[in-house]
Amino acid sequence: MQSALAILLSLGIAFSALPHGPPRPAAMASAFSPATEVILLGTGTPYPDPAASGPATAVVVNGRMFLFDVGAGVMRRLKAANLPINGPEALFITHLHSDHTLGYADLILTSWVMRRRAPFPVFGPPGLQRMTNHLLEHEVAGGYRVSVHEIRAGIIYEKDGVRVTAIAVQHGAWKESFGYRIDTTDRSIVISGDTRPSEALVKAARGVDILIHEVYSASRLAPEDRPGGKDWPRYCREYHTSDVELGHLAGRIQPKLLILDHLIRMGASDDELLAGVRTGGYSGRVVIGKDLERY
Repeated sequence: MQSALAILLSLGIAFSALPHGPPRPAAMASAFSPATEVILLGTGTPYPDPAASGPATAVVVNGRMFLFDVGAGVMRRLKAANLPINGPEALFITHLHSDHTLGYADLILTSWVMRRRAPFPVFGPPGLQRMTNHLLEHEVAGGYRVSVHEIRAGIIYEKDGVRVTAIAVQHGAWKESFGYRIDTTDRSIVISGDTRPSEALVKAARGVDILIHEVYSASRLAPEDRPGGKDWPRYCREYHTSDVELGHLAGRIQPKLLILDHLIRMGASDDELLAGVRTGGYSGRVVIGKDLERY
């Protein structure tokens, strides 16, 4: 497992369009009901904040759990949220940075120990199969298996009233990085993943019930006193979305609820982040995401 972890870290740590939002399936109702629930399992970044686990979001539809990203601590957050610990119906990975994948081995192997008996499908960018192979090649064959699907933009999952659409977004030098739109019988949800401002995401997300979007503080962005810190402002602008930029995007998208996630605070308070969103022009409902909150 040490070699597998080293490979996982090396894959992740190296920082190396849909014309319109997809329609809901015809059978999907427009009225809200509590059939679909969003649980923020991890709202953190690579910084090891004890209050914010690595990026992970669960979407639960009538008891069926779909998982988006698998940051560090995901299995313990699933247990804390009283969600199944023997595996999701499907896993969707936005991109292969380490903070979004460090819990992948934990999910695969711990769910197996917790009596998972069959593979579950895993969807993500090219390179996911190779990562998975390195995690599994020294283990005993059996129920730990997962079924990997390396994806492109478009509808990638559709079953029993749940549709998941991959949205190609721009995350600096990464060639493949995705956001996801989830349409269920009662709600539409978009999870941005890591991205700078994305027109493809705006088009796919217009009018959704919930937009979960990464953010950094524009007012706090400055060079940092650390190796590579002088390049930090350029990096953030190319790889991420500021609170002011997000306010502008959300003003165009007009979600019923905007949840700020993957918070790169740099010392900013909740009030500062919210003020940045308002400065950008969004006047709708917005909250700062916290681990284990439900919407």
